[in-house]
Amino acid sequence: MSETQPARAEDTDPTPAAEPTSDGDADGYDPAASSLQGAVDPAVMRELLAVRSSIDNIDATLVFLLAERFKATQRVGHLKARHRLPAGDPGREKAQIARLRRLAEEAQLDPAFAEKFLNFIISEVIRHHEAISQSHQHDPAQQQHP
Repeated sequence: MSETQPARAEDTDPTPAAEPTSDGDADGYDPAASSLQGAVDPAVMRELLAVRSSIDNIDATLVFLLAERFKATQRVGHLKARHRLPAGDPGREKAQIARLRRLAEEAQLDPAFAEKFLNFIISEVIRHHEAISQSHQHDPAQQQHP
């Protein structure tokens, strides 16, 4: 494989890809759903669905990682509220953005995209911290316990 050719799943993965099915899951998600069904060569469709299956797994992992991240930031929000600290920390945010831009460059991900993504997360975290702070101000019992 030359440097100009992108790696294909069958070139990099020693295990054969499972054949995608269109059974769907309990929530009605059909991993084989595509407006391209019947419009492209079946072999191309199988390869496309196999790569999409990997993407689906990555997306699921991202959701669970984000959930864990937000659980941790909720704990930070309660700590900040108990000690009457501000919801945002501009110095921390600036450092995190710079760090993630460097990581994105190392990972060959567009640093501007990584920054936009982190800024979105930061704005959500601050919104949650403000809500937690408000609930602590209105509920004296919350001031003692997270």
